[in-house]
Amino acid sequence: MINKLIAKIRETNAPIVVGLDPMMKFVPAHIQEKAFKEYGETLEGAAEAIWQYNKGIVDAIYDLVPAVKPQIAMYEQFGIPGMTIFKRTVDYCKEKGLVVIGDVKRGDIGSTAEAYAVGHLGKVQVGSKTYCGFDEDFATVNPYLGSDGVKPFLKVCAEEKRGIFVLVKTSNPSSGEFQDRLIDGKPLYEHVGEQVAAWAAGCMPEEGEYSYVGAVIGATYPEQGRIMRKVMPKSFILVPGYGAQGGKGQDLVDFFNDDGLGAIVNSSRGIIAAYQQEKYARFGGENYAEASRAAVLDMKEDISQALESRI
Repeated sequence: MINKLIAKIRETNAPIVVGLDPMMKFVPAHIQEKAFKEYGETLEGAAEAIWQYNKGIVDAIYDLVPAVKPQIAMYEQFGIPGMTIFKRTVDYCKEKGLVVIGDVKRGDIGSTAEAYAVGHLGKVQVGSKTYCGFDEDFATVNPYLGSDGVKPFLKVCAEEKRGIFVLVKTSNPSSGEFQDRLIDGKPLYEHVGEQVAAWAAGCMPEEGEYSYVGAVIGATYPEQGRIMRKVMPKSFILVPGYGAQGGKGQDLVDFFNDDGLGAIVNSSRGIIAAYQQEKYARFGGENYAEASRAAVLDMKEDISQALESRI
């Protein structure tokens, strides 16, 4: 799957992943009104609104980007109807040829970690048959419980040729409370990155330069990105924090390798709620999807110019 992601990045010339992180405050009024008219102001009504909102965005951007990243919590808040829409969104994006990164941040141990790995990336046995659960291509994983929480995912990655992005240095302001603590003279995130590099080396595709095991490092910490790029040469880096959290194209250049690959940059509300920004207000709520497309094109140009300036 990592080779498919790389091929899609090359095809679109856009190392960009769109975060499908819907909240009701992002969904235009006309979509909400139609959903509530059919299902009422219920969880089912909210889920229908989210689905129609997602579908409009995906239809507008699928030809511009290689991947999407639905954040599962945004669907869980609507209970079972929300989870149904999560799965429906995953399936629809894959039908459109997009690589799907499930932003699930699973971090548990033993049989629980095994169940998470199977549910999101693998196949579950039901009698004589097997089924894919949520069927994402990649999943995000929290390693801070230790290797017990990651090894089940490594096993599934090897079996199913799918991938994970392991949290190393996250984009949130308080990440340093724990991740920056010095241990044996190095910050904790660097120790984690070294372990990610070891996992990556042991989980390589038969062909290709990059592992099924990637890392998450926030765009808000470009200096750490520069250091960790060298520590994890075989790992793709998923870079959140662009746009709404303050990251800019110029901050990203050191997350990439000299081949122009090695990183994929996420923007969530900066794209899916673009119509609410002054820059794209001209589109209005009725044309929210066109605003999202314009935001993707602007992001693509910003990153392209930054990478060209490095040459």
